[in-house]
Amino acid sequence: MARRCEICGKGQVSGNNVSHSMRHTRRKWDANIQSVKIDDNGTVRRAKVCTRCMRSGKVVRAI
Repeated sequence: MARRCEICGKGQVSGNNVSHSMRHTRRKWDANIQSVKIDDNGTVRRAKVCTRCMRSGKVVRAI
């Protein structure tokens, strides 16, 4: 499953876990992607959208 927002393209970000002894191990952060029904020019379809786009109003949720 592609964890990427269909509106803004936000996806996975990688970085390091840093322990108290400053050891670095690789890790990743997943974007908060939700599968929602959206109104896309009058047609209702399912889309994977990040919560930032839903909150800011870039997407119109279908009822």
